[in-house]
Amino acid sequence: MNTLNLLNVILMTPPAGGQQNPIASFLPLILIVVVFYFFMIRPQMKKTKEQKVFRESLKKGDKVITIGGLHGKIIEIDEEAQTIDLEVANNVRLKFEKSSISLENTKAIDSKKIA
Repeated sequence: MNTLNLLNVILMTPPAGGQQNPIASFLPLILIVVVFYFFMIRPQMKKTKEQKVFRESLKKGDKVITIGGLHGKIIEIDEEAQTIDLEVANNVRLKFEKSSISLENTKAIDSKKIA
């Protein structure tokens, strides 16, 4: 039992040189930042870029789904105002922001169409 206490005391004492290396004290913080970047920030930036490319590639006649779940066909695109006119039924046109078009849901209907 006495050797266990002695071992604890030896392992917890600071080095004989006085202070600990400053890089070693910041190493856990740096590792946390790196993990956050690769597991949270980078995938979100990739997804945002993919959504931007998708919205820029929309064209007249495409069938899309909004983030609210409304299905429609693109009738007109106003690049200046960033809006899209969708035809949701015969002679029923609705105006939406380009950002309200869902990438995931639209891909889902495209994959069902192919399969």
